[in-house]
Amino acid sequence: MKLSRESLIVCGILLIAVPTIMYGGVTLLGILTEGVAGLKPGTLELNETQWSLWRAGHAHAGVIVILSLILQPLVDNTSYSNQIKWVARSCAPIASVVLPAGFFGLAFSADFKVVVYVGIILLATSMLLTGVGLLRSVQSRGA
Repeated sequence: MKLSRESLIVCGILLIAVPTIMYGGVTLLGILTEGVAGLKPGTLELNETQWSLWRAGHAHAGVIVILSLILQPLVDNTSYSNQIKWVARSCAPIASVVLPAGFFGLAFSADFKVVVYVGIILLATSMLLTGVGLLRSVQSRGA
C-alpha cells in the first residue's frame, strides 16, 4: 500500500501525538489509584460524573486517533478534489482533540457541551465524506 504525501504527513503527526494520549492514561491511572500507580494527581479530586467524563474523553481520543490513521489510505482512494480530501482527512484528527476536550471540560462546566457537539460534527464529516467518496469510487470503476 502506497500512501499519498498528504496521508504520510497526517499519519506522522498523529503518531507523534500518541504519547500525549499515553500521558493522559498515566494521569488517569494516578487519579484512579490515588497516586499508587501512574502520575500523582496532586489535589485534584473528581466525583463519579467527572471521573466518567474524563474516562470517556481519554477513550475517545485514543479511538479517534486510530480511526484517523485508518482513514488516511481510504481517503487516498476517493476521487474527490484535493480540497475535499483535505477536509475528509483532517476533520477526524481535529475531532480527536476537540471531542475529548469537550468531555474534559464538561466535567467542570456545562458550557463545554458545545465543544462536544463540534467534535461530533467534525468526526461525522470525515466519516461521511470518506464513506461516500469510497462508494462513488467503486461506482466510477464499474465494479
